[in-house]
Amino acid sequence: MKDGYMKFVHSGAGRVIAKTLGLPIPAKLRRKGAPSTLGPVLIGGGELTGLLQSQVAELGYQLGSTPKQKVHALVFDATSIKTPGELANLYRFFRQNIRRMDRCGRALVISRPPEDCDSPEQHIAMRALRGFIRSLGKEMRAGGTSQLIELSAGAEQNLPSTLSFCLSPVSAYVSAQTIRVNAVELAETADPKAPLAGQTVLVTGAARGIGRAIAETVASYGAMVIGVDVPPMQGELDKVCRDIGGRALPLDICADDAAALICEAARANGGLDCIVHNAGITRDKSLAAMSDVQWDLTMAVNLQAPLTINAALLEAGLINDGGRIVGVASISGIAGNKGQTNYAASKAGVIGMVERYSSVLSAQSISVNAVAPGFIETEMTAKIPFGIRQAGRRMSSLQQGGLPVDVAQTVAWLANPQSIGVTGNVVRVCGQNLLGA
Repeated sequence: MKDGYMKFVHSGAGRVIAKTLGLPIPAKLRRKGAPSTLGPVLIGGGELTGLLQSQVAELGYQLGSTPKQKVHALVFDATSIKTPGELANLYRFFRQNIRRMDRCGRALVISRPPEDCDSPEQHIAMRALRGFIRSLGKEMRAGGTSQLIELSAGAEQNLPSTLSFCLSPVSAYVSAQTIRVNAVELAETADPKAPLAGQTVLVTGAARGIGRAIAETVASYGAMVIGVDVPPMQGELDKVCRDIGGRALPLDICADDAAALICEAARANGGLDCIVHNAGITRDKSLAAMSDVQWDLTMAVNLQAPLTINAALLEAGLINDGGRIVGVASISGIAGNKGQTNYAASKAGVIGMVERYSSVLSAQSISVNAVAPGFIETEMTAKIPFGIRQAGRRMSSLQQGGLPVDVAQTVAWLANPQSIGVTGNVVRVCGQNLLGA
């Protein structure tokens, strides 16, 4: 679905009219495939500065700049901050440099998880950073984003995949997120251009929309994809899987034999390295007008089926060590939405799955995360009434809807074996939507 307003305000006459009337002019976001000549990265802060400089340089970014040169990113190491008073160092770093940021710039703060801090003062200081990063995201201009990475002590080796995601164009529609990175043993370093080579990834709801984008994106990074969708979608599913060299598995994930059939497919491919629970439906009605069928079906597809499939795969030992489980939640599961008590409950349940499974499965080195999309330009959102659709697009710091590829790239980062230290996270892909946390 094209955003006609975006096209208008980026035309010559449209820009003049928008400026005259004080209308928003959303930035054209830089996504993967855009020119890769990004500006330099400035790094400041504490004890990890040298390590961050080394890791950022290995990712291909230039370090430092001349005083008048635009910069692509500002990265601040806050891990050495011990008291709230020392947050002034963070303030000064960004205050001095924020106006130098180029379009679609990146602001990153690296901290320690508050719950890991020894002293009350440091806990409070680290917790304060979440408010800072959310407010900074709302002050970023020209498509810029901000992120907070809470790095557990000893997890420095697990940081590069998340640094790469946050600094690069693939995180275009992710902003003001707090990402936890834990210390775990990494597999051998993968080819950065094909980090999923040799990996088997199962994607549900893969025939169209976000699911199709996920299947295509993880395949582009080297994965062998098993695409799942309902039998009526087999034609589209077959085409998607044929185009990416994957395998189509047409089935209804709510069917009694669905988990067994998925286990059979997983076993035939040597187990799964990642499963992406993308399949979902909406059956919107006010609570008073909602039928039992609308409630039961939404909960069955969006929540119960993923739980049943996970249980079957885990019991059969078909999620390989170091595997990843990625759920697709929604900002409706965080903020709620009128007429969506069933959908919001199911998506909040996906978040509960992440919270519970991430701790339970840590002993098996299996990570569990979810993405929570906001307004994404799909066939479903194209059916929303015009006025509500426009409001949905503009009610974010980036003032526009996201694309299926934005969700897909976020899933690909979480599916990367080098991201195994990222677990227990629910990452909003919503351009910092103004609803919810």
